[in-house]
Amino acid sequence: MKSKLGSGHFSAQNREQVLEQMQQSQIDVLVIGGGITGAGIALDAAARGMKVALVEMQDYAAGTSSRSTKLVHGGLRYLKQFEVGVVAEVGKERAIVYENGPHVTTPEWMLLPLYKGGTFGKFSTSIGLRVYDFLAGVKRKERRVMLSAADTLSKEPLLKRDGLKGGGYYVEYRTDDARLTIEVMKKAVERSALAVNYARVETLRYGNDGKITGALVKDNISGAQYELKAAKIINATGPWVDDIREMDGSKKGKTLRLTKGVHLVFDKSRFPLRQAVYFDTPDGRMVFAIPRAGKTYFGTTDTNYKGNAVNPIMTLEDRTYLLQAVNFMFPDLKLVEGDVESSWAGLRPLIQQEGKSPSEISRRDEIFVSDSGLISIAGGKLTGYRKMAETVVDKVVELLGQEGSGLQFVKGDTKSIPMSGGDLGGSGGFESYVNKKTAEGSKFGFSKEESKFLAERYGSNVDQLFKLAQTTAEWAAAFKLPLVLAVQLRYAIEAEMAVKPVDFFIRRTGDLFFRIDHVKQWKEAAMSAMAELLGWSEEQHAVYSAELEEKLVEAVEPLRG
Repeated sequence: MKSKLGSGHFSAQNREQVLEQMQQSQIDVLVIGGGITGAGIALDAAARGMKVALVEMQDYAAGTSSRSTKLVHGGLRYLKQFEVGVVAEVGKERAIVYENGPHVTTPEWMLLPLYKGGTFGKFSTSIGLRVYDFLAGVKRKERRVMLSAADTLSKEPLLKRDGLKGGGYYVEYRTDDARLTIEVMKKAVERSALAVNYARVETLRYGNDGKITGALVKDNISGAQYELKAAKIINATGPWVDDIREMDGSKKGKTLRLTKGVHLVFDKSRFPLRQAVYFDTPDGRMVFAIPRAGKTYFGTTDTNYKGNAVNPIMTLEDRTYLLQAVNFMFPDLKLVEGDVESSWAGLRPLIQQEGKSPSEISRRDEIFVSDSGLISIAGGKLTGYRKMAETVVDKVVELLGQEGSGLQFVKGDTKSIPMSGGDLGGSGGFESYVNKKTAEGSKFGFSKEESKFLAERYGSNVDQLFKLAQTTAEWAAAFKLPLVLAVQLRYAIEAEMAVKPVDFFIRRTGDLFFRIDHVKQWKEAAMSAMAELLGWSEEQHAVYSAELEEKLVEAVEPLRG
């Protein structure tokens, strides 16, 4: 079957051509790191007319950016720490992310139950939520409401009743963090950025004056190496920021402190949560319980982490802590280890602050410029990615100006640039667009339910999937794949650079977290189809299959010891 989308610069089939193009180009900005921060930087720089290249040693969003609480939120808890600036900035950014990507961002009313002796009092919470509304510029229809105990229980009957005084009711935004990252990356590529996953920086290159001039990059799939030259290099590697600084010989002063967060997933039949809830635990931490697509997920932990940054996983201690916390707030459920369907663990790359517990460390971002000229961005939150990117690229422009480079760039403004799939006329046009595409889907062989699902997931890109369906039915049948799965698989490979099964089942769909039985059912057929489309060797097939099996085990089996 001939690829219809594979000529694009974001196709897995074209990775090597893109790397060749990077090597042959004089790049203005080389971004190291393909999480949400790197994606945001690539888009901002490309929007200003810069020649941008981005390399990621794993898959896009494989680190922190696919392992968050999956909320674009204003950080209400930071008010307790008097981080007013953080709340104000990320609160306003929530609305921008929502307007630019309503297909990956959904308003979610959040219930904050108030208990006798709890962290939040009724009066202080009322004032705090009002301040939050003001700082975050919350729309009138989404401003906080204070509830009685009876009204709180009517919103969520599973809540613990003992000591309940009432609740606060306010809006956050639920997101698919990995798809958000990929949609921003795709928009950067649409704006002429070059991006490649599974491409690792082996060494940094310097001129005679000691200034950084480029990097030697290895393609982790083919083993080929590429020499990239760039006027400026940005280190946006999240948990690996200090590793790149160490490579540069500039790891000094402030350093990173990694903390781990774990989430558990339950089927709705076992944890039938009606309403997203944000509450404090017996040890004074704040955690979320959120319903999503027939499941309920719960988290997060916040513990110091010293292990392998590539693959943090749930431990027995993490699972025990979270089960105790969830049973404390929802005592009638009596959830046990066997009820956990899936889990994920992620790392927060925070800037070290001595004497503070993991939960107390500031989520502020900070830029470091080394003597060689390497620009590193550390800290920050998913919600603030756009503003962080803007600040970093402003710094690039400033430094290029100081150096008399003569390069001129337009002033970027990504506030009004929809991410890929977000060309819907803002959030107000999303529902009618989905309804329209739900009605159209039957022409391409999809049920109403499937059409609605595709329109909601892919937004304005759904027409590309509908088009693919016209040439995919025979291929899907050959591998005994449902058409709706087959078109997503092709689209992931040909338009979203999915290279391995884990890329598809974790980052492109989230299915390993929220539909793990679906992954188990279709993994073999999907892998055979990917192998044919991408021309895997038998060795690659075996390695990628083993990698997916390992992830399926890790999702339910905690690390022991």
